[in-house]
Amino acid sequence: MLPARTFTRRTAVVLAAAALTTMSLAGCSRTIGVEVAPDAADPLCAEVVLAVPDELGGDLPKVPTDAQATAAWGEPGAAVTLRCGVEQVGPAGDCQHVDSGDGTSVDWIVATDGKDTWSFVTYGREPAVEVVVPPAVTEDHSTSFISDLAPAVTQVPATKECQ
Repeated sequence: MLPARTFTRRTAVVLAAAALTTMSLAGCSRTIGVEVAPDAADPLCAEVVLAVPDELGGDLPKVPTDAQATAAWGEPGAAVTLRCGVEQVGPAGDCQHVDSGDGTSVDWIVATDGKDTWSFVTYGREPAVEVVVPPAVTEDHSTSFISDLAPAVTQVPATKECQ
Protein backbone atom coordinates (compact mmCIF):
# COMPACT_ATOMS: atom_id res chain seq x y z
CA MET A 1 0.00 0.00 0.00
CA LEU A 2 1.25 3.48 -0.90
CA PRO A 3 1.73 6.16 1.73
CA ALA A 4 -1.03 8.77 1.76
CA ARG A 5 1.40 11.51 0.67
CA THR A 6 2.45 9.55 -2.47
CA PHE A 7 -1.15 8.81 -3.36
CA THR A 8 -2.01 12.49 -3.00
CA ARG A 9 0.89 13.56 -5.27
CA ARG A 10 0.02 10.96 -7.87
CA THR A 11 -3.63 11.96 -7.76
CA ALA A 12 -2.68 15.60 -8.18
CA VAL A 13 -0.43 14.78 -11.18
CA VAL A 14 -3.16 12.71 -12.83
CA LEU A 15 -5.77 15.42 -12.23
CA ALA A 16 -3.46 18.13 -13.57
CA ALA A 17 -2.73 16.08 -16.69
CA ALA A 18 -6.44 15.47 -17.22
CA ALA A 19 -7.19 19.17 -16.84
CA LEU A 20 -4.48 20.13 -19.35
CA THR A 21 -5.77 17.57 -21.83
CA THR A 22 -9.31 18.85 -21.46
CA MET A 23 -8.20 22.47 -21.90
CA SER A 24 -6.12 21.67 -24.98
CA LEU A 25 -8.96 19.72 -26.58
CA ALA A 26 -11.39 22.53 -25.83
CA GLY A 27 -8.96 24.97 -27.43
CA CYS A 28 -9.10 22.92 -30.66
CA SER A 29 -12.87 23.04 -30.81
CA ARG A 30 -14.12 25.11 -33.72
CA THR A 31 -17.64 25.93 -32.60
CA ILE A 32 -19.54 28.15 -35.01
CA GLY A 33 -21.88 30.79 -33.62
CA VAL A 34 -25.27 30.61 -35.33
CA GLU A 35 -28.39 32.57 -34.39
CA VAL A 36 -31.24 30.30 -33.38
CA ALA A 37 -34.32 30.47 -35.63
CA PRO A 38 -37.76 31.42 -34.23
CA ASP A 39 -39.23 27.92 -34.70
CA ALA A 40 -36.09 25.91 -33.92
CA ALA A 41 -37.97 23.86 -31.32
CA ASP A 42 -40.20 22.30 -34.01
CA PRO A 43 -39.64 18.50 -33.79
CA LEU A 44 -39.09 18.33 -37.56
CA CYS A 45 -36.00 20.52 -37.10
CA ALA A 46 -34.41 17.84 -34.96
CA GLU A 47 -34.95 15.35 -37.79
CA VAL A 48 -33.41 17.76 -40.30
CA VAL A 49 -30.29 18.35 -38.20
CA LEU A 50 -29.83 14.64 -37.50
CA ALA A 51 -29.89 13.93 -41.25
CA VAL A 52 -27.36 16.55 -42.44
CA PRO A 53 -24.20 15.22 -44.11
CA ASP A 54 -20.82 15.09 -42.39
CA GLU A 55 -19.21 17.03 -45.25
CA LEU A 56 -20.20 19.50 -47.97
CA GLY A 57 -18.42 20.33 -51.20
CA GLY A 58 -15.93 17.52 -50.78
CA ASP A 59 -13.78 19.39 -48.27
CA LEU A 60 -16.01 21.29 -45.84
CA PRO A 61 -16.30 19.13 -42.69
CA LYS A 62 -19.25 19.48 -40.35
CA VAL A 63 -18.31 21.43 -37.23
CA PRO A 64 -20.15 22.06 -33.94
CA THR A 65 -22.55 24.98 -33.56
CA ASP A 66 -23.80 26.78 -30.47
CA ALA A 67 -27.54 26.87 -31.20
CA GLN A 68 -30.47 24.49 -31.40
CA ALA A 69 -31.54 23.22 -34.85
CA THR A 70 -28.40 24.46 -36.60
CA ALA A 71 -25.46 22.92 -38.46
CA ALA A 72 -22.27 24.28 -40.00
CA TRP A 73 -19.51 23.16 -42.32
CA GLY A 74 -16.08 24.76 -42.66
CA GLU A 75 -14.38 26.93 -40.09
CA PRO A 76 -15.10 30.11 -38.14
CA GLY A 77 -15.34 33.08 -40.48
CA ALA A 78 -15.72 30.79 -43.49
CA ALA A 79 -18.56 28.43 -42.65
CA VAL A 80 -21.71 27.38 -44.46
CA THR A 81 -24.49 27.55 -41.88
CA LEU A 82 -27.92 25.91 -41.74
CA ARG A 83 -30.80 27.01 -39.50
CA CYS A 84 -34.07 25.15 -39.27
CA GLY A 85 -37.19 26.97 -38.11
CA VAL A 86 -36.80 30.22 -40.04
CA GLU A 87 -39.84 32.06 -41.36
CA GLN A 88 -41.27 30.83 -44.64
CA VAL A 89 -40.27 33.04 -47.57
CA GLY A 90 -42.97 33.94 -50.07
CA PRO A 91 -42.82 32.90 -53.70
CA ALA A 92 -41.22 36.23 -54.67
CA GLY A 93 -37.56 36.07 -55.63
CA ASP A 94 -35.58 33.45 -57.45
CA CYS A 95 -37.28 30.11 -56.74
CA GLN A 96 -35.15 27.20 -57.96
CA HIS A 97 -36.00 23.52 -58.12
CA VAL A 98 -32.83 21.56 -57.18
CA ASP A 99 -32.58 17.82 -57.80
CA SER A 100 -30.19 15.74 -55.74
CA GLY A 101 -28.32 12.60 -56.72
CA ASP A 102 -30.63 10.40 -54.64
CA GLY A 103 -33.79 11.32 -56.56
CA THR A 104 -35.13 13.84 -54.05
CA SER A 105 -35.63 17.49 -54.88
CA VAL A 106 -36.04 20.71 -52.94
CA ASP A 107 -37.34 24.11 -53.96
CA TRP A 108 -35.18 26.98 -52.70
CA ILE A 109 -35.63 30.75 -52.71
CA VAL A 110 -32.15 31.98 -53.64
CA ALA A 111 -30.84 35.44 -52.82
CA THR A 112 -27.56 37.30 -52.51
CA ASP A 113 -26.78 40.32 -50.39
CA GLY A 114 -24.77 42.00 -53.15
CA LYS A 115 -21.52 41.14 -51.34
CA ASP A 116 -21.31 37.52 -52.55
CA THR A 117 -23.07 35.99 -49.54
CA TRP A 118 -25.66 33.54 -50.82
CA SER A 119 -28.85 32.64 -48.95
CA PHE A 120 -31.05 29.64 -49.69
CA VAL A 121 -34.42 29.25 -47.93
CA THR A 122 -36.64 26.25 -48.58
CA TYR A 123 -39.91 27.04 -50.30
CA GLY A 124 -43.10 25.16 -49.49
CA ARG A 125 -41.83 23.48 -46.31
CA GLU A 126 -42.81 24.40 -42.74
CA PRO A 127 -40.65 24.83 -40.80
CA ALA A 128 -38.39 26.41 -43.40
CA VAL A 129 -34.65 25.79 -43.55
CA GLU A 130 -32.10 28.50 -44.34
CA VAL A 131 -28.58 27.91 -45.63
CA VAL A 132 -26.09 30.80 -45.80
CA VAL A 133 -22.92 30.53 -47.87
CA PRO A 134 -20.34 33.29 -47.19
CA PRO A 135 -17.93 34.73 -49.79
CA ALA A 136 -15.00 32.91 -48.15
CA VAL A 137 -16.63 29.64 -49.28
CA THR A 138 -17.78 30.77 -52.74
CA GLU A 139 -14.21 31.84 -53.57
CA ASP A 140 -13.28 28.15 -53.85
CA HIS A 141 -16.64 26.38 -54.23
CA SER A 142 -19.79 26.64 -56.27
CA THR A 143 -23.02 26.48 -54.31
CA SER A 144 -23.98 23.21 -56.04
CA PHE A 145 -23.43 21.37 -52.74
CA ILE A 146 -26.88 22.68 -51.75
CA SER A 147 -28.22 19.52 -53.41
CA ASP A 148 -26.34 17.44 -50.80
CA LEU A 149 -28.72 18.84 -48.17
CA ALA A 150 -31.85 17.41 -49.84
CA PRO A 151 -31.96 14.19 -47.76
CA ALA A 152 -31.96 16.31 -44.58
CA VAL A 153 -34.33 19.03 -45.78
CA THR A 154 -36.87 16.53 -47.12
CA GLN A 155 -37.47 15.43 -43.53
CA VAL A 156 -39.92 18.35 -43.68
CA PRO A 157 -42.69 17.46 -46.15
CA ALA A 158 -43.26 19.80 -49.11
CA THR A 159 -46.68 21.43 -49.37
CA LYS A 160 -45.93 23.80 -52.30
CA GLU A 161 -43.57 23.95 -55.27
CA CYS A 162 -41.92 26.69 -57.31
CA GLN A 163 -44.03 27.79 -60.26
